[in-house]
Amino acid sequence: MKKIIAIAVIALAVVSCNKTTEAAAVKTAYIDTSKLMEDYTASKDIEAKYKAKSQEMGKGLQDKVARFQAEAQSFRSNAQANGQAWAQQKGAELAKREQELRYEQDALLQQLQMESGKEMDTLIKRTKDFIKQYGKEKGYDYIYGTGEAATILYAKDSYDITKEVTKLLNDKYASEGKKEEPAAEAKK
Repeated sequence: MKKIIAIAVIALAVVSCNKTTEAAAVKTAYIDTSKLMEDYTASKDIEAKYKAKSQEMGKGLQDKVARFQAEAQSFRSNAQANGQAWAQQKGAELAKREQELRYEQDALLQQLQMESGKEMDTLIKRTKDFIKQYGKEKGYDYIYGTGEAATILYAKDSYDITKEVTKLLNDKYASEGKKEEPAAEAKK
């Protein structure tokens, strides 16, 4: 009986020693995800594309707003001269047009947010897939993400692989070739 207990104790000691050496060999790193997306060329291209698209789509709305403001100024100037009934009718028309312009602006913003959101979601998924493959190739056990939604509280700077991953992503993006130029997209 004593031999069985002794063997069990020795086996337990061997197993626990193996666990500590395995834990010491864990390879970890972290990526500042905010910085990665800020420096990633594909992310910058999407941002530029939708900025240009917003400006292009907003031109028509800006013209309408300018005409509305001119009419509102004219209304204020002519309100006393044309009488109270005219002022009430014209004021109601202007209020209705102002509301319509707000709805148009909100619809435009919502459309742009939806379109850019889909592209960014796709980009984020591709980036996560890339990081997963990168981690496997480099032999990492864990790669943590930091940034706006930090998943770690502390890491040595030597574990930060953000610049390396950003460079590799940008190189890969450049070698794939841009699918569409942001300026060309805005002209459509």
